[in-house]
Amino acid sequence: MPPLWALLALGCLRFGSAVNLQPQLASVTIATNNPTLTTVALEKPLCMFDSSEALTGTYEIYLYVLVDSASSRNASVQDSTKTPLSPTFQETEGGKTGPYKAVAFDLTPCSDLPSLDAVGDVSQASQILNAYLVRVGTNSTCLWDPNFQGLCNPPLSGATEYRFKYVLVNMSTGLVQDQTLWSDPIHTKQLTPHSVIDTWPGRRSGGMIVITSILGSLPFFLLLGFASATVLSLMDVGSSDGETTHDSQITQEAVPKSVGTSEPSYTSMNRGPPLDRAEVYSSKLQG
Repeated sequence: MPPLWALLALGCLRFGSAVNLQPQLASVTIATNNPTLTTVALEKPLCMFDSSEALTGTYEIYLYVLVDSASSRNASVQDSTKTPLSPTFQETEGGKTGPYKAVAFDLTPCSDLPSLDAVGDVSQASQILNAYLVRVGTNSTCLWDPNFQGLCNPPLSGATEYRFKYVLVNMSTGLVQDQTLWSDPIHTKQLTPHSVIDTWPGRRSGGMIVITSILGSLPFFLLLGFASATVLSLMDVGSSDGETTHDSQITQEAVPKSVGTSEPSYTSMNRGPPLDRAEVYSSKLQG
């Protein structure tokens, strides 16, 4: 497999008129998941326009997007005066009724391209890849933000074939200087229906099964711990109430004994029968 820097530099070898060239998908070495359900990463047209007419002034490159159809190969992106068209995503129904301009970026001369020696540096990798690649479908803000400024480059539709075209525009005159062919159809990925997802454990690794089992049983242990804590709390409350009641009973029984007059009162109550006999005897005498 060729080194990464060689794959990124392929664009610089494309001398000749851009009219005979097509936009290409980024190499899987640097864009492993490409296309996705809603995005497509393309190689920028590096050095592609350098051998055109002498380039003087300021230039930009426009990227047009079009849903593939029978007439898409012949779709024009300029009028009769060579002025580039500027239809939006909304105006073309996402590229269904015609091409829309999704991205615009400056033309970078080959001599000004960033060095590929530091592509392994994480802090610089993003900047380097942005210089060599362009992503379509990365901004959804423009679809709902009324204050959005700039080109609308919203997510693409899944399971849809698109074509792409690069156009070189001279900003001094506002006219098209050069352009590529439309790319071959590029198909975005399709969302996998839930009904066809294979959930059989045999398709899973041992580690996944262990993790799934642990996560599945974790709620049971949490519930068990909560129930145990609740029972222990109730037992502690019941034990505390029992001790309080016992102490109060002892206290109530001890109170009469501590009062000095309680014992005589008890004795006078036991003298009830002698008083009754005296009353009987007195009544007999009177009789």
